[in-house]
Amino acid sequence: MIDRKTRRKFGQNYLKDPAVLFEMGEAISPAVGDHFFEIGPGMGALTKTINNDGVNIYAMDVDPMNIDYLKKKIVGPANLNFKLDDVMTTDLGFLKNKTYRVIGNLPYNISTQIILKLLDYYSNIHDMHFLVQKEVAEKIASTPSSKDWGKLALKIGSLFSCQILFDVPPDAFDIKPKVNSSFIRLSPKSDLNISASEKSKLFKVIDMAFVSRRKNIRNNLKSFNLDWSKIGVDPTNRPEDLYLKDFLNISKKLEY
Repeated sequence: MIDRKTRRKFGQNYLKDPAVLFEMGEAISPAVGDHFFEIGPGMGALTKTINNDGVNIYAMDVDPMNIDYLKKKIVGPANLNFKLDDVMTTDLGFLKNKTYRVIGNLPYNISTQIILKLLDYYSNIHDMHFLVQKEVAEKIASTPSSKDWGKLALKIGSLFSCQILFDVPPDAFDIKPKVNSSFIRLSPKSDLNISASEKSKLFKVIDMAFVSRRKNIRNNLKSFNLDWSKIGVDPTNRPEDLYLKDFLNISKKLEY
C-alpha cells in the first residue's frame, strides 16, 4: 500500500466505518447478474459490500500493492477481477461490451475528471454510485441561478439524474479528509435521446458558454454566429441563469 503522505497527495482516503459501508451497500443493492466496475477499490472495503453470489466485479486500482492485497485477501462468492491500471489514462472501451454499474470511493483530486470521462460510455451504464467531496456532490446536483450551477452540473445532468443519498463525516475514513463527503447516485435519464454527435455539440456549447460567467450568453457564444430569434433563448441572460433545455436548444442550432 502507498505510504500515507503519497496517499494524501492522490486523495486516497479509505473508508473504515462499518455502518457507513453497510449503508452504501444497501444503497447499491447488488443483484445476481450485475456487472460492476469499481474504481479505486483500495483495500476492498466497498468491494466486500457487493461481494455476493452471482455478482461480477471488475475493480481497477493504480496501486500495485493494493491489487496484490485484493487478489490474496478477497475471494468469492462474486466473480472477481482485479486490474492494475490508472482509470484516467487507460482505455475504458470494455464498458461498451455490456451494461455496467459503476461504483467507487473516488480520489477527491480527480473525481470530477473521472465522472466526466465515464460520460462517454453513458449508453452502457445502468447506474453509478460514488463517494465524493460534499462540495462536488452539491455542484453536480445544483440548479439554475445557484452559485454551483455550471459546466459540471449541465454535462452530467444532460445524461444522468443525481441524488445525494447521504453525507459521510471525516471520522469514517482511516486518514481523515479536511472536508465532508457525500454518497451520490447517478441514474440515466429515462427520456434520454441524445446521440454521440449531439452530446459533443452540447458539451462544446456548455464549455464556451461558461468561458466568462460575467458575460451574457450571446457574447460567450458569438463565434457560433447564432440566430437568437430562432432559438427561444434570451441572449442577454448569463449562462448560470439558463436551464439545460436552453443549452440543448442552442446546440441543436449549431451547424458544423
